[in-house]
Amino acid sequence: MHMRLRLLALSFILLVLSSSDPLLAKTYRNKPVDSKATRETEALYHNLHKLAKKHILFGHQHATEYGHGWAGDANRSDVKSVSGSHPAVIGVDFSGLSGRPPEAIEKAKESLRKQITETYDRDGVTTVAWHFPNPVSSNGFNWVDSVSAPAVSYLIPGGSYNGRYKEILHTIADVAHSAKGKDGTLAPMIFRPYHEFDGGWFWWGKPHCKQEEFVSLWRFTVSYLRDSLQVHNFIYAFSPDCLFKTEASYLERYPGDEWVDMLGVDNYADFGRNGRYNVPAGIKKLKIVSDYAQKAGKLAAFTETGLESIPDTTWWTNTLLKSLKAEKVRLSYVLVWRNDRQSPTHFYAPYPGQASVPDFLRFYQDPYTWFETDLPSLYRRRWFF
Repeated sequence: MHMRLRLLALSFILLVLSSSDPLLAKTYRNKPVDSKATRETEALYHNLHKLAKKHILFGHQHATEYGHGWAGDANRSDVKSVSGSHPAVIGVDFSGLSGRPPEAIEKAKESLRKQITETYDRDGVTTVAWHFPNPVSSNGFNWVDSVSAPAVSYLIPGGSYNGRYKEILHTIADVAHSAKGKDGTLAPMIFRPYHEFDGGWFWWGKPHCKQEEFVSLWRFTVSYLRDSLQVHNFIYAFSPDCLFKTEASYLERYPGDEWVDMLGVDNYADFGRNGRYNVPAGIKKLKIVSDYAQKAGKLAAFTETGLESIPDTTWWTNTLLKSLKAEKVRLSYVLVWRNDRQSPTHFYAPYPGQASVPDFLRFYQDPYTWFETDLPSLYRRRWFF
């Protein structure tokens, strides 16, 4: 009887502690919004939280698909050619999964599966952008005046294209369900739909839909993939562009903590685009993202940045690394944009012989930055940092 009373008292004390200690309460919130997330996805989510306390993963968009002057080579990336390691985070895109002939879509699925599973088998991390071709006006993802349809209102429940949108989400689910590593398990992905929505350059941008329509589209997308199509290997990332200055403006179109796993920001403008720098403003925005993520028990990331052509040969350490360390923000990864295979000037990571290579190697060697060869498996919960 006395033992039972002691156990009841202990339970009560733990309950009080968990509700009064914000740090302990936060650990209970640090879970994916998908309660049925695969074991590997949940482990990735857990480990990304832990590593952000001391490290940041480096990422590069389309790193292993193509690079400066090449495409399709096995186990190659410009970053690996320079440093000896692939990026820790590899960016891919679901852009080819709609608005094309069926055979082209199947080819895109095959390519995506290859990139995603090879990254997973190397213990790297995949993040997925979605430059979604406008499904209503049948043009590209960019907004074109007098051509593009304001498609968001058509896609949400009750909209005339909601059925078509479900078909497109089925195609995404096909990739999610079939991207399996050599061990037979599904590869987790950080899915980042409708990025840079605060600008007007995409058809889902702020000028082209109401706040409540955007929120409805986000929530429907997550719920349909997760609950109807049983996709349980996605971590959902929310990433506006850098047009905000306060937490309130950052959260203006936020769909709610129960619908988002990761908070991000895309910011080229403050970090040297067109020769203009406003690094203090960029740092402030990273802090807004990181602070809210910690408050809400979410992941945070610098989801896109970079300096096209990298004319500033010390940009990696003097601009990017200093900014990442300035306010002790907790960010899981930073990703720079792609290296085009044909354009001599459209690249965001160095390649052999490029002028910023020496500084990039200093960035690579800094203990704070982690590349793929630095990683033990992020897909096992028993690993501790």
